Amino acid sequence: MNEEIMLTITKDDAERLLVWAETSNPGAWVEHSKTVARAAETIANKCNLDTQRAYVSGLLHDIGRYEGYSELHHIYAGYKLLRDKGHRKIAEICLSHSFPYQNIGEYFGTNDCTNEETSIITSFLSNKIFDDYDKLVQLCDAIGSSVGVCLIEVRIMDVIRRHGVTDLTPQKIEALFGVKAYFDSICKMNIYDLFYDEIRSVSFK
Repeated sequence: MNEEIMLTITKDDAERLLVWAETSNPGAWVEHSKTVARAAETIANKCNLDTQRAYVSGLLHDIGRYEGYSELHHIYAGYKLLRDKGHRKIAEICLSHSFPYQNIGEYFGTNDCTNEETSIITSFLSNKIFDDYDKLVQLCDAIGSSVGVCLIEVRIMDVIRRHGVTDLTPQKIEALFGVKAYFDSICKMNIYDLFYDEIRSVSFK
């Protein structure tokens, strides 16, 4: 059973925060964040989850990119920004969204965190029990490109092309498909069908 929480940030406030972040660091990551938010809201509605929590979680999962270009560090930067603003549960999404396998070694890209930041992320992943919102944003991060919803395979190959692979990439991919199967089961349908025309347009053009 998921923990029911009172959101400490509204959709409007989250959207304003993303606009602020974009002024600091414009880029494709902003449209990606909007796609993730929209997909999360759509799936949450089908699953009887809190659509506002899903949307805000998706919209702000990469908010740490406001600092400028970084790789793993953006995860910690987003967590710290939202935690310091008092949005603890949404802050945790920043730490959880890249780790369906729940191991820091699965991250696509370079660990550019300090030792202290790495320790905080590692401890979080060792102790966190992912709820449906963590899993939902992991899924939507894996199907949300900057131009729309696509197949997991398309998104993964784009990320691998840009950042390479790790020894844990096979486990990460398997975990992502496991998360999709989990939401397929809850929704009693293939979640791709919720975005059928969009996926055909983005994945097969």
